[in-house]
Amino acid sequence: MSLKGMRSGRSAVILAGGNSSRMGEDKALLKFEGRPLLCWTVEKLALSAGEVVVVAKDEQHAKQLSKLTCSSGIALGDPSREPEEQDNGVVFTWDSISDYGPVAGLYAGLFKASGVYVFATGCDLPFLKHEVIDRIFELADWHQGFDAVVPVQNNGFYEPLHSVYRREKMLAACRRALENKERRIYVPLQELQVKCVPIERFRSIDPELMTFFNLNTQKDLETARALWSVHGLSCQK
Repeated sequence: MSLKGMRSGRSAVILAGGNSSRMGEDKALLKFEGRPLLCWTVEKLALSAGEVVVVAKDEQHAKQLSKLTCSSGIALGDPSREPEEQDNGVVFTWDSISDYGPVAGLYAGLFKASGVYVFATGCDLPFLKHEVIDRIFELADWHQGFDAVVPVQNNGFYEPLHSVYRREKMLAACRRALENKERRIYVPLQELQVKCVPIERFRSIDPELMTFFNLNTQKDLETARALWSVHGLSCQK
C-alpha cells in the first residue's frame, strides 16, 4: 500500500532516534498490543499526510526500522533498498548531528520532507488520532500569516512535538539553533510567528485528549495498557 497522493502537500516527521533512557529500551521498536510503537504512529500519520519521514538515530538504526511491516499492510520500507531511497511514502533518514537532541532530529526530518507544512511528533503515541492532526493542518491553512500551529496545555506547556510547521521557516530556525549549539526545541520556536491553540479546542474530536498521551517510562507503558483495555476500541479509530 502506497501512501503517495493520500494527502498531497502535507508531510509528517517522526523523531524515532532518541535515547529512550527513561524507558530503558528503544521506544520505536517497543511492542504495544503486539505492534511496534513506530507502526502505530506511521499508520495514523498516513491518514493525514502524503509523506511520512522517519528520523532514526543513525544509518544502521534507519535500516533496522525500515524492515518493519505494520499490520495494516503498509510496509515501512523495502529491505532491498537503502533507507533514504524508499519511495512508498515512508522515507527514512537519521539525525544530522549525533546525540544532539530533538532539534537535530527535527532539522534532519524537515530537510528530507517535501511538504509545505509538516507535522512533527515522536514515535511514542499509541492513542494518536488522525482527526486531531487533520485539525492542526487545517488551522495552519486558515492562519496563513503564521509559521507554526502549536497546541498548548492548560498549564501553559507547549506541545512542539505535536505541531505543524511551515517547513522552510522551521528548517531555517533549526539550522540557526544548531549553529549556535542550542539543543532545546523551544529555541527555534522563538524565531517563528506561532499560532497557539488551547488544547481544549481538540476535546470535541478527542474527548479524553488521548492523542497527547506519550510513553516515556515503564509506568507510562503500564498506564497505556490499562487504558487500552478500557478504551482501546474507541481510541483506535
